[in-house]
Amino acid sequence: MSAIEACRTEALGGHVAGCAKCGHHHIAYNSCKNRHCPKCQGPAARDWMEARAEDLLPVEYFHVVFTLPAEIAQIAFWNKKAVYGLLFRASAETVMTIAADPKRLGARIGMTSVLHTWGSALTHHPHIHMIVPGGGLSLDGTRWVACKRGFFLHVRVLSRLFRRLFLDGLLALHRAGELAFYGGLEGLAQADAFAAWLKPFRRSEWIVYAKPPFGGPEAVLAYLSRYTHRVAISNHRLISADAETVAFRWKDYRIKSGNRQKVMRLSTSEFIRRFLMHVLPDGFHRIRHYGLLASASRKVNIDRIRTLLGQTMPVRDALPAAEAAPLTLREPCPCCGGPMRIIEIFRRGQKPMSRAPPREQAA
Repeated sequence: MSAIEACRTEALGGHVAGCAKCGHHHIAYNSCKNRHCPKCQGPAARDWMEARAEDLLPVEYFHVVFTLPAEIAQIAFWNKKAVYGLLFRASAETVMTIAADPKRLGARIGMTSVLHTWGSALTHHPHIHMIVPGGGLSLDGTRWVACKRGFFLHVRVLSRLFRRLFLDGLLALHRAGELAFYGGLEGLAQADAFAAWLKPFRRSEWIVYAKPPFGGPEAVLAYLSRYTHRVAISNHRLISADAETVAFRWKDYRIKSGNRQKVMRLSTSEFIRRFLMHVLPDGFHRIRHYGLLASASRKVNIDRIRTLLGQTMPVRDALPAAEAAPLTLREPCPCCGGPMRIIEIFRRGQKPMSRAPPREQAA
């Protein structure tokens, strides 16, 4: 929270940019670079997307979502690192296991998984967004096995295996003493009580769904750019804020048709509480790659797949000089359109010597 409050203020230092033509000056304060800060995710998302563009294949891509039941989500809230990690592993193992089944696809596949922990109203709603190429390498690695056009895997089959893998993993975490319980659920610390509490979830339906395939690799990039570095709420959803109340737009998914957009008003303290629920543990990665796209072997596997598909490695044009410049110097002078240059740098807590009206902008 302190990082977000200090973002793009003199507390983090910055620089003064001056126009080479008309002499206009403005102050640009440094960004906090915190991954939970709504203002700092644009540049991070752009850099990540440029790197991922090299990995795209000329095949259909599918979007699969794995969601936890609300009651188990409460356990996840108290044990974020352990249970969110299990959510990643169980969902990835589910897809790779079903895809490798000769009765299904019979192939080794890869995927990119992104963790979101929020609903539109900032409630706690942990789920995995998974982007999967529509096919994989045959089990002997000699050919590309494509999915049926417009169809990936049966979601009910995925749901059943995901449910079993996750619940078995949750029991293993409990036996290892890695789960904590509070409030009315403190009694679940006992092994017998916890096993009994989990039984109904082995018979209930868990929500796994697959969206229609993307329109092409470019659509995958556009989608990922909106999802990979998203935080619980972005500035454009905010309507008003003062010492007492924060108002923001949210989407009511319970409404099956018509206008789902609504306005929610929360006390400022409740808004901050809901926002901070979605801060991840230190060092926890919310974007992960599995199977053929795992970092250790991704390049080799992608080159192998391209060879089998008869695709040559795309040649990317070098970025123009304006694109290669630091982010704060990409914008031209607001007065005359001339190039902006850094004329002064000031450190944390210092004030610039040059006089210029402050202007919010990342450094």
